[in-house]
Amino acid sequence: MSGRLGIGLLLTALLLAGCWWALGQVHTGPVGAPFWLVICVLLVVAWFAMDRLASISGWSRLVPIMFGAWLLFLWEVAVIGFQVPRVLLPAPSAIGSVFVASLDMLRADFVQTFVRAVIPGWVMGCGSGFLVALLIDRSPFLQRGLLPIGNLVSALPIIGVAPIMVMWFGFDWQSKAAVVVIMTFFPMLVNTTAGLTQTSAIERDLMHSYAASYWQTLLALRLPAAMPFIFNGLKINATLALIGALVAEFFGTPIVGMGFRISTEVGRMNLDLVWATIAVAALAGSLSYALLAAIERMVTFWHPSYRRQR
Repeated sequence: MSGRLGIGLLLTALLLAGCWWALGQVHTGPVGAPFWLVICVLLVVAWFAMDRLASISGWSRLVPIMFGAWLLFLWEVAVIGFQVPRVLLPAPSAIGSVFVASLDMLRADFVQTFVRAVIPGWVMGCGSGFLVALLIDRSPFLQRGLLPIGNLVSALPIIGVAPIMVMWFGFDWQSKAAVVVIMTFFPMLVNTTAGLTQTSAIERDLMHSYAASYWQTLLALRLPAAMPFIFNGLKINATLALIGALVAEFFGTPIVGMGFRISTEVGRMNLDLVWATIAVAALAGSLSYALLAAIERMVTFWHPSYRRQR
C-alpha cells in the first residue's frame, strides 16, 4: 500500500467519523458556531481525501461517489442546522423516508411516464430521424430545404405543442409519446446528416476505386464514420425525451405519471414527494445516458478521443 493511498484512506476514515458525529449533533438540537467550524474542518479533510484518491489508479472511481455523498451531507446539515422550512427545501433524509414509503406510487409513475411514453417516443423519434436522414442523403435539395425546417421545429416551445398533442391523441401515454417524437426527430436527423458528411474525398475515392456501390460505401465507410454524431443525437434525445414527457403530463394525463405527481403535489405543498419524484426522474435520465455512453464506447472504440494517453 503506497503512502499516498494510506493518507487518502486515513483522511476518508476521519471524514466518515466526522460526518457521523455532525449528523448526530444536528439532529439532536440547535447547533452553534463551534459546529460550523467543525464542518469547515471537514470540508478541508474532504478536499484532501478526494484529491489523494483521485490521483491513484483504481481508487479514482470512488471519488464521484464520495463527492455526491459529501454534497448530500452538506445539504442535510445546512437544511436542519439553519432550520430551513420544509416547504422550501426538505432534507435528504426526509426525501429518502418519503421515497421508501411511496415506492409503489413512484413505480407506477415511472412505468406510466418512462416505460410507456419516453421509451416508445424516443425509439420512434430517433428511428424515424435516422431513416429520413438516410433517405435525403442523396438529395441535396432536401437537405437544404428540410434542415432549416428542422431547426425551426426544434425551437418550438414544448408548452405550446404539448396541449395540441393532448387534444389530438388523448390524455393517455400516446400524446406524451407524440411530444417525445417531435422533440427527438429533428436532433437525430441533423446529427445523422452531419455525420454522413464526415468522410473525406480520398476515402470515398478509395471505395470508388474498389468498385464499391453506394450501399457498400454507406455501410463500410460512411455509417461507421457517422457513429459519433449518431450517438451524440441519441444522448441528447435521451434527456430531451424525459423532459418532453414530463412537461406534456402537465396538460392532461390519467392520475398517474411523474409529471402529474409533480404538478399535483406542489399544489398540496407536499415537497418531499415532489423531490422524491424528481430523484426518480434524475436517476432514470442519468442511467439512460450512461447506458448509451457505454454502448457508444464499445461501438466507436476506434475514435481518437478514446485513445489512452501514453
